[in-house]
Amino acid sequence: MFQKDLLKDKTIIVTGGGTGLGLAMGTRFSELGANLVITSRRQDVLDQSAKAISAETGGKVLAISTDIREPEQVQAMVKKTVDHFGEINACLNNAAGNFISPTENLSENAFKTVVDIVLQGTFNCTLAVGKEMMKKDGGVFLNIVTTYAWTGSGFVVPSAAAKAGVLAMTRSLAVEWAKYGIRTNAIAPGPFPTQGAWKRLAPPGFGIEKKMKNRVPLKRFGEQEELANLAAYLMSDGSAYVNGEVITIDGGEWLQGAGQFNALEKLPKMVWTGMDKLRKRKKF
Repeated sequence: MFQKDLLKDKTIIVTGGGTGLGLAMGTRFSELGANLVITSRRQDVLDQSAKAISAETGGKVLAISTDIREPEQVQAMVKKTVDHFGEINACLNNAAGNFISPTENLSENAFKTVVDIVLQGTFNCTLAVGKEMMKKDGGVFLNIVTTYAWTGSGFVVPSAAAKAGVLAMTRSLAVEWAKYGIRTNAIAPGPFPTQGAWKRLAPPGFGIEKKMKNRVPLKRFGEQEELANLAAYLMSDGSAYVNGEVITIDGGEWLQGAGQFNALEKLPKMVWTGMDKLRKRKKF
């Protein structure tokens, strides 16, 4: 689909890059010649992923354990990246946290946890990386948002609020930082099954996965390769005039009906109780 050297010698940071969609997009960047930096909180997972990516693509991959909620850790990650590769050309703000729940069942800490990762974490990375980009010739930020960032959605209020903030920041910085040669865009994916997030958003046994698929006009979920190719294009020089945009890749789902999880209103209380028990078995 692309020339093999589309991203050659570009150093790209991917937050939440050790698993799921972050891993898929990072692997694609590496295939296209990028120097890759993957971050998340678990160094063991990152090391395994970095080894697997390098074996598959032959590319250079640096794994740095980072809690993006902590500015000092983010700054240390940026310094290690610059020390290792010399500069930073792009950053994919992908790290997130989310689960479905009636809002009245949420604790203040549950709300704060999601917002701190999604919004505060994205800001921390954007600020630290952006300052480095300003020293050079600019760069590219690509933020992963959701369609309910602009429509809202029941049962994912912490995520909806945080992603709306990320979308506003994307558009704001597209104007403010353009003078530094920095482009800022976003992707709003529809349902793309991944092992970790899928268990929280569509736990098995409750019929949620079928409902989600039926909401999509194309009647299927997204393939990770489709998202990875879109991300690669937006990271490349081929999209040099794309700035401040959010591109939806959801099979037409949000046009079918606003609010990705609004249909969960029909779930009986006993189902929510069962899912809440499953979620509380694991520390979010």
